[in-house]
Amino acid sequence: MICTRIATDQAPAAIGPYAQAVQVGPFIFTSGQIPLDPATMTIVGDDVATQTRQVLTNLAAVLQAAGSHLSHVVKTTVFLKDMNEFQAMNEVYATFFPSAPPARSTVEVARLPKDVRVEIECIAVLPDQTPR
Repeated sequence: MICTRIATDQAPAAIGPYAQAVQVGPFIFTSGQIPLDPATMTIVGDDVATQTRQVLTNLAAVLQAAGSHLSHVVKTTVFLKDMNEFQAMNEVYATFFPSAPPARSTVEVARLPKDVRVEIECIAVLPDQTPR
């Protein structure tokens, strides 16, 4: 299968040796997104709700560049700095996945890049390949 690297300036540029996403067949695997403003590469917000909103906006931009959309996400992994912030993260997350949310894992981690509060990665499919 062909492996295609996805890149867009509508999401933060990679801050290391990795792709924003990779497409293999109908699947899109994103790298974890953190709450960076793609234009300034600065962290957006101090609280987990604001940061979650920016992270999911970044993920949406990467998926759009790949020809997909958040509605075609089948799995997410959420990395939280503090599991006590789960509810605040979850409230924002729910607004991005209003119906038929994807499978999800959420874990608390010791530290995230740039000491942000949340990082999210996902697996999506191309629109005409969405599982039923």
